[in-house]
Amino acid sequence: MSDKDFEPRHLETLDRDLGRFAHIEAATAYIARPLVAPGIGLVFVILAGLAAAVLLGQSGETLIVVTAAVFGAYMALNIGANDVANNMGPAVGANALSMGGAIVIAAVFESAGALIAGADVVSTVAKGIVAPEALDTPATFVWAMMAALLASALWVNLATWIGAPVSTTHAVVGGVMGAGMAGAGLGAVSWEQMAAIAASWVVSPLLGGVVAAGFLWFIKSRIIYREDKIAAARIWVPVLVGIMAGTFAAYLVMKGLRQLVDISMGAALLLGLLVGLGCWLAMIPVTRRQSAGLENRNKSLKVLFGIPLVASAALLSFAHGANDVANAVGPLAAIVQAVQTGDFSGEVTIPLWVMLIGAFGISFGLSLFGPRLIRMVGSEITRLNPMRAYCVALSAAITVILASALGLPVSSTHIAVGAIFGVGFFREWDAERRLRQARMAVPRPADLPAAERRRRKLVRRLHVLTIAAAWVVTVPAAAMLSAILFLVLRQIAA
Repeated sequence: MSDKDFEPRHLETLDRDLGRFAHIEAATAYIARPLVAPGIGLVFVILAGLAAAVLLGQSGETLIVVTAAVFGAYMALNIGANDVANNMGPAVGANALSMGGAIVIAAVFESAGALIAGADVVSTVAKGIVAPEALDTPATFVWAMMAALLASALWVNLATWIGAPVSTTHAVVGGVMGAGMAGAGLGAVSWEQMAAIAASWVVSPLLGGVVAAGFLWFIKSRIIYREDKIAAARIWVPVLVGIMAGTFAAYLVMKGLRQLVDISMGAALLLGLLVGLGCWLAMIPVTRRQSAGLENRNKSLKVLFGIPLVASAALLSFAHGANDVANAVGPLAAIVQAVQTGDFSGEVTIPLWVMLIGAFGISFGLSLFGPRLIRMVGSEITRLNPMRAYCVALSAAITVILASALGLPVSSTHIAVGAIFGVGFFREWDAERRLRQARMAVPRPADLPAAERRRRKLVRRLHVLTIAAAWVVTVPAAAMLSAILFLVLRQIAA
C-alpha cells in the first residue's frame, strides 16, 4: 500500500465505501431478522420428522408417520405461539413479569406439565366428534387424522398472525369434524356434541368474565376503596391467596394430574380446601412483613399481589401443558397406533417420543412467536395491574372447576380472554358509577362537555369484535380446510 492511499481524497473514498458496507449490513440484518424465528421453527419441524424416521426405522409406513410427526410438531409450535399467551399475558401486562421471565417460566412449566402429567389416554377421535367405526379402514382414519392435524395447525397459525387468541381444542375438533364428514358423511358426526361446543362459545367467556368481575369488585370494595388500604390488605390478601392456592390445588388434581392421581371431584375439592386453609394461615405473617412501611395508596397494593400472580401464571402453564399438549400429539399418537397395529377404534396411549415433540414444540412456539400475542392479551384489550390480572388468573381456574362440576364443555382460552373482558367492562361500569356519584355530590352545569358526558371506554372494541369473530369461525373454518385436505391427501395416496 503506497503513501497515495493515505491521501485525504483516498481516505474520503474509503470512508464512503465503508459506509456503504455498513448500510448494506444493516439492511441485510433488518431483512433477515423476521426470518430467524420461522427458520428455527422449520429446523425443529424437520428434526421432529427425522427423529420419527430414526425411531421407526425402515418400513413401508415410515413416510406416513414422519409426515404426521412434522404436522404434529407444526401444531405444537402454534399452540405455544397462541394458547400460552392466555396464561402469561395478564402477568406481563400487569408488569409482574418481564417478557423474558414469562417465556422462561412458561416454557419450563408447560414442558413439565406435558411430560409429567400429559400422557393422558387420548381418544382416537378428539372429543367423540366422529365415531371411529364410521371411518371404515385404517387408511381412511390415518388420512382423516392427518388432515385434521394440518388444518387445525394452519388455522391457529392464521389466528396468531392476525392477533386473535383462539381455542386450539376447538380447532382440532373442527378439523376432525371436517375430515370425518369428508370421509364418512354427515351421519358420522355427533351433532349433540357439536351443539354443546357451540354453546361453550357463549358459556366460557361469560362465566370467566362474571367470576373475574366478581373478584375485582370484592378487591375494590374490601381493599382499594377503604380508608386504610394497607390494614384492609393485611386481612384480605391472605384470604385471597388461600382461595387461589386451594383452587389451583383442586384444578391441578382434576385437570393436570389425572395420570398420577386417581381422585374424585369431591376428594379434589376437599384437598383444595385443606391447601387453601394452610396457605391462608401461612400468608398472614408474610403479608404483614411485606406491608410494613408501605404507603397508604393503590400503588403499594401491587407489591402484595405480585408473587401470587406469578405463581398463578406458572400453575396455569403447568395445567395447560398437561391438558392441551394432546391437541398436538393426540392425533399423531392415533396415527402411529393405526399404522403400526391397524387398531383405530380404541384408545391411544401417547408414546414418550411423541410427548417430547409436543412438549418441546409448545416451548419453542412460545419463545419464537408468543411475545406478540402475550402483549396483545396482557395490555391491548384493557389495562391490567396485578390486582386485575390476579382476578383473571383466579377466574380461569375457578371457572374450569365449576364447568367440570356442571358438565359444561368450556375452553380455557375463552375463559381467560372472557375474564379479561369482564375485568375491563367492570372497570367501565365502576368508573361510570363513581362519576355519577361525583356529579350528584357536586352539581355541575347542564351543558357539560361531550367528552365528560361520554362514557369512558376502557376495553378496546376492535379486539372484542376480532376475537369473537375468530372464536365463531374457528370450528367451521378448520372443518372446511380439513375436508379439503382430506380429499387431497386421499387422492395423492390413491
